Amino acid sequence: MNGWTDPDDAPELEDEFFQQADQYDGERLVKRGRPAGTGMKTSTTVRFDTDIVDAFRASGPGWQTRMNRALREWLDSHSVKTPD
Repeated sequence: MNGWTDPDDAPELEDEFFQQADQYDGERLVKRGRPAGTGMKTSTTVRFDTDIVDAFRASGPGWQTRMNRALREWLDSHSVKTPD
């Protein structure tokens, strides 16, 4: 016997198999997930009023980036003293 298995005997592949499978573009493995960041951001916990967060979230995907941009615009238009 040569170890051949009849393809008709193979189990049917479920959607989960394909969701977990590696994806290639030619010979190049396509990385899954979010791309690596620039290292210029800091993760923190900040408390905002609920209506402010709700308004930014309601604006759709990218709301955190827009919130960051709004804070940057405020910072650029105000002189802020840094602690010595």
